[in-house]
Amino acid sequence: MLWDIFCRVIDNFGDIGVCWRLCADLAERGHAVRLWVDDASALRWMAPELARPPQVQVLHWDAEVQDPGDVVIEAFGCHPPDAFVARMQRPAPPVWINLEYLSAEGWVERCHGLRSPVMSGPGRGLNKWFYYPGFTPATGGLLREPRLSAASDTWQADRHHRDRWLTAHGIRPPAPGEHLVSLFCYEPAPVAALLDGWVLDGQAVQVLVTPGFATQLVRSWQSTRPAQRTVALHELPQLSQREFDHLLWACDLNFVRGEDSAVRALWAGQPHVWHIYAQDDGVHADKLDAFMDRWMAGWPGDLARDVRQLWRCWNGLAPPTAQAALPLGPLLNRLLSHPEWAAHHRVSRQRLAEIPDLVTQLCGFVLDKR
Repeated sequence: MLWDIFCRVIDNFGDIGVCWRLCADLAERGHAVRLWVDDASALRWMAPELARPPQVQVLHWDAEVQDPGDVVIEAFGCHPPDAFVARMQRPAPPVWINLEYLSAEGWVERCHGLRSPVMSGPGRGLNKWFYYPGFTPATGGLLREPRLSAASDTWQADRHHRDRWLTAHGIRPPAPGEHLVSLFCYEPAPVAALLDGWVLDGQAVQVLVTPGFATQLVRSWQSTRPAQRTVALHELPQLSQREFDHLLWACDLNFVRGEDSAVRALWAGQPHVWHIYAQDDGVHADKLDAFMDRWMAGWPGDLARDVRQLWRCWNGLAPPTAQAALPLGPLLNRLLSHPEWAAHHRVSRQRLAEIPDLVTQLCGFVLDKR
């Protein structure tokens, strides 16, 4: 089938990150894809051209209109150009899908797969279908390419893969007892408190810092602190999606943000902390709690309590007194030395892996609606 996927890059490259993984996964399964995007500049490092599957064609949002394919996906509510929608008016119109943002909230199950008749404009008379990714069998699942689990398990089973990857990026392999941590976050993250906690606790840590907000916050911290030897900081370049996966596989703990990197952290099998995208109306707090409820189901009470406290404080959602007093370094060190954190993370990952992945479900959904 031929898929047309429309994406607008709003901020932080999360939207195009999800869309590119979707395109690549479809291409791996033999489909042809046209990605229509208003700003493809991030793909230069996210998906270098020489590594792109030939079945995927990247087009500018305003490129000359072509006849729609078999499936049209508008990612995250971005409406395709009117001229393109007008061409969807044919005896056998394409299946039109609105791919929504990821959420673990209960209403997602009720809204997934609903039909929305288009009542006006060039698409009048057509049907649009709402497709919700999610964490239960009653949702659309999560992006997970067919060979991902085998690839990550093989890579992580041999420490030489990790050590070679680190060395290639100018980072020495960790010494015994030294933690390796990746840092990818939004601007409000309490990075200074995290680093201060490690320094005060005396825990040896290597922090692999991604470009953008994380680098800015780390540099700000460095500029106001005396030299120290406990926490080693390494600034990374922009990484391709493949290399970002390797970063997650290499580390003992991953701080991630948004949707795409959070899902990849789930599949990486290592403990992680999610910095959710903050919304002005505060609904992100409910989204975070809903995810923690599902992800930590069945965990021991003390472990779930500590991880919840960590996540809520990292997202600025703890009561002010707790936020100010939380010893991030000691808490993280206690969790990282607790083998149950990693073990229960893998149990939760396996539970999610038993749900059919998003592309498998999406292809079945499309065939059912054609």
